[in-house]
Amino acid sequence: MFKSLIFFVRFFAFWLLFFLMDRLAFLFIFHRKITETPFSERVLTLYHGIRLDVSMTAYLAVIPLLVFIFLFFSAKSNISLHWIKLYDKIFIMIFSLLAVINFNIYREWGSKVNVQAFGFLIDTPNEALASSASSPILLSIIVFLVLVTISLYFHTKIIRTEFELKKVSIWIKTAIAILLIGANFIGIRGSIGVAPNNQSMAYFSKYQILNQASVNTAWNLLSSILASKKTKKNPYLYLNSAIATKNVAYLYHTKKDTTQTILTTTTPNVVIFILESFTANLTKTLGDEDGITPHFDTLINNGFLFSKIYATGNRTDKGLIGSLTGFPSLGTGSIVKWPEKMQKIPAISQKFEQNKYQTSFFYGGESEFDNYKAFILSHGYQNLIDKNRFDQKDLNSKWGAYDDLVFSKQLEAMNKSKQPFFSTILSLTNHEPFELPTAYKFGKSSPIQRFKSTAYYTDSCINAYLTNAKRQPWYKKTLFIFVADHGHIYPKNKYDVYQPERYHIPLLFYGDVIKDEFKGKKLDKIGSQQDLAATLLSQLNLSAKEFKWSKNLLNPYTKDFAFFSWDNGLGFINANQCVTFDNVGKTVLYQTNPNTKTNLNFGMSYLQTAYQQFINL
Repeated sequence: MFKSLIFFVRFFAFWLLFFLMDRLAFLFIFHRKITETPFSERVLTLYHGIRLDVSMTAYLAVIPLLVFIFLFFSAKSNISLHWIKLYDKIFIMIFSLLAVINFNIYREWGSKVNVQAFGFLIDTPNEALASSASSPILLSIIVFLVLVTISLYFHTKIIRTEFELKKVSIWIKTAIAILLIGANFIGIRGSIGVAPNNQSMAYFSKYQILNQASVNTAWNLLSSILASKKTKKNPYLYLNSAIATKNVAYLYHTKKDTTQTILTTTTPNVVIFILESFTANLTKTLGDEDGITPHFDTLINNGFLFSKIYATGNRTDKGLIGSLTGFPSLGTGSIVKWPEKMQKIPAISQKFEQNKYQTSFFYGGESEFDNYKAFILSHGYQNLIDKNRFDQKDLNSKWGAYDDLVFSKQLEAMNKSKQPFFSTILSLTNHEPFELPTAYKFGKSSPIQRFKSTAYYTDSCINAYLTNAKRQPWYKKTLFIFVADHGHIYPKNKYDVYQPERYHIPLLFYGDVIKDEFKGKKLDKIGSQQDLAATLLSQLNLSAKEFKWSKNLLNPYTKDFAFFSWDNGLGFINANQCVTFDNVGKTVLYQTNPNTKTNLNFGMSYLQTAYQQFINL
């Protein structure tokens, strides 16, 4: 009897060893990132990760345990669980592959693999593969093979699948069965107390990467899958709801509803370029980088720049929604995942359609990706041009058509369009895997070189577009707006996902419709890409009252602030302080003025209130 129970001890020992190897591989892959962390804390990741490792192992043990108990109550004197070998090998392969995916997801997103990443893989596999194509393939293959090989070796040494059973009474069998089921349940839950397991159980360090190393990769994915089903409960209840609402109302309260008018007309044509990963750090003006975006820096000198703008999130779906609707990002949630809710938030494209503008959206990729198409077609865009409207010979990028082809197609369409028109272009070339149809200006031996090269290419496409547009009769009546969808860790490769520099993006108004006295000017008011909606509509003398989360940056009475969030983290910045907060570890990750807690309360109030509105939609 005792030997049969040893099976589960061996089963747990093997999987705990596997998860230990996964964690060590993670630390090895990112050894350069952890060089500044204390060695003692690196070692502690092995300890603090055990609880979630046990929980994930207990999940794996459910099926073997149930089969064992069934056979245990049978009259057999011998039990054989040979199928466990295949069962374990399947999960060894799955979890080893998951470990490799996690390394690359963390490298690109700054967070562990979660349901959003697998949502991309299931819904739009081609785009998901393209997004990961910049990952080091050889290293990924080597890590996968090493994990599988070592795991299979230890599996043969540790796991035993045959037992002899001595005859015991039914009562003893029942007691043992209850004991095993109870112990496994406690392993899954983590305790017999009130609080069950969650990611914060593995958090222990002020260094975010060590906390991420401690969290069990498979457990984190399973948790995010289960959490994605919950949209009726607000996970961000920090403060009394009345206080949170009052704080948000204060942020958006203005003494006077007015605006500084920088345009010569209230009915211009409007073209918005939402530029993939076009972080402020690419430019000379905002990021002190030479030669990457020379044309865009020239545009800055002749346009009106909002110099302290922050992306609302760290992915395109959040940036698209933030720029066109003014709606905030939602931490782990993304409103594009729920089209029935997404359709209830207003977009500036609807305002233009209501005011007799011709509206269009251009994207060289698959518009179904991440529910873009559902948003576009439900928010007043009369014409959608995506990869299906390009010749097959032009779809040379892993994502679809390169930027020059998309920009040219939009230009041709505007030449035939009635005026006034409102058109949106979502670029894509400056996205992983950073491919180009031309020479790589900065080389292509590293992701940073490729990123700088694709950004340079997009910059040249913008210049070519405007050069051709200037020959068109509609040019002098057109306002061009350039905004990034989100920031990026490149080209500087030093700002983590919780640092504000990661979210700093340009917002530029450009065109002959800008009054001469405002050309070349910069506004240093702190704001978000969410504020584009109210700012633009106010310039056109259109009401922006329904855009509750957007403020007019050109109203001198609006407050300087920006909110941003990422997977289970939030940030808030104003002139007094920038603070970022980890919702899992419940710790402040970054702050510029530790003597004030006001901004943390503002950030918490903001996310709590925004998520509650999302629930109520």
